[in-house]
Amino acid sequence: LQNVRINPSSISFQMWKDIPVPFYLSVHFFEVLNPKEILQGAKPVLRQRGPYVYREYRNKTNITFHDNDTVSYLEYRNLFFQPHLSNGTEDEYIVVPNILMLGAAVMMEKLPDLFRKLLSTALTFLKQEAFMNRTVGEIMWGYEDPLVNAINMIVPGLIPFKGKFGLFIDFNNSDSGLFTVNTGMKNISQVHMVDSWNGLKQVNYWQSSQCNMINGTAGEMWPPFMSPTSLEFYSPDACRSMTLVYEQSGKFQGVPTYRFVAPKTLFANGTDYPPNQGFCPCMQSGIQNVSTCRLNAPMFISHPHFYNADPSLVDAVEGLHPSKEQHGLFLDVHPMTGIPMNCSIKLQLNLYIKHVAGIKQTGDIKPVVLPLLWFAESGSIEGSVLKQFYTNLVLLPSVLDYLQYIFLGLSVPLIVSAAVLM
Repeated sequence: LQNVRINPSSISFQMWKDIPVPFYLSVHFFEVLNPKEILQGAKPVLRQRGPYVYREYRNKTNITFHDNDTVSYLEYRNLFFQPHLSNGTEDEYIVVPNILMLGAAVMMEKLPDLFRKLLSTALTFLKQEAFMNRTVGEIMWGYEDPLVNAINMIVPGLIPFKGKFGLFIDFNNSDSGLFTVNTGMKNISQVHMVDSWNGLKQVNYWQSSQCNMINGTAGEMWPPFMSPTSLEFYSPDACRSMTLVYEQSGKFQGVPTYRFVAPKTLFANGTDYPPNQGFCPCMQSGIQNVSTCRLNAPMFISHPHFYNADPSLVDAVEGLHPSKEQHGLFLDVHPMTGIPMNCSIKLQLNLYIKHVAGIKQTGDIKPVVLPLLWFAESGSIEGSVLKQFYTNLVLLPSVLDYLQYIFLGLSVPLIVSAAVLM
């Protein structure tokens, strides 16, 4: 118990501060093979590209202990491209939706005609099209786009950023917000549980207090002596807390684990799963509208390839092949300590596109939730850390357990002899 608390003198503190587990971010893009036909109302045809793999380093800074048995910190992520693990390079070109243009078009759909016509004129002047051919590096880390300034001029505040636009531009060399978590010094069952995030006890993205709750841990460790039921964590990337459910017991490199997976209700809509009504407005089950925490852009998150989603989402595009083995997320946690031994958290980013009256660049696009990319953050304990785990948590307890029976066996004759002598 002393060693799983967040305490500078505990064995696990350095592991918590600078995670020694090698993490990798693997990104798969969906290349659009028939952009011209989509503009004429055809079904999108996609091809998966990648993975493009990045080594992820995490370290905590600004660690501050408080009098109420909590500790605050910022955790930074740094990503480095790994060519030898990737199927492609960052210089490769991929045809993808013009996310800024198509997203802005949907966002302006309910505004007066004048704004849409101004946008359409600006798009023509800037030679913007519904689909673009960009490098992986540009899509990931940003590219200069005059459309940013044009949109800001037409509808100030519609997109609250300037300069470069990239899907992961805020992901690298950045922190995930100020977490304040319990140290477990007085109550070990609360160790790692989130007390607040960015000073908030709950977020304000969603329509119900239940959906806005910040539950569980920060997703790195959990309280010890876990039960085979469920676990919770707050994800700033998904703007919500997530609950995973117990699937089965197993072993990772000889260390006992509980496997937790996503329930089918995780991204279900409010009709299929009423507690999720607060995440609405909803579409089909299996996708979650995250526009309220993504600059009001028509963005949705889901499992990769719409795994566990309404079949109509898969049928609306060609090139998706959902499977549990490839697209299901999981966490293998050592139940005695609450430390993950092996994990792979997977999410897909999707853009809702459609024809918008007054913006000719949207052509005759039929309404569709179009997958942009999916990514997996994966890591497992290995090397000297794994050896230490196995020795302290498997081998040593087994030896002590074995010795216990030996001593018990030896004590029986002694007790009998003592009784005879008396």
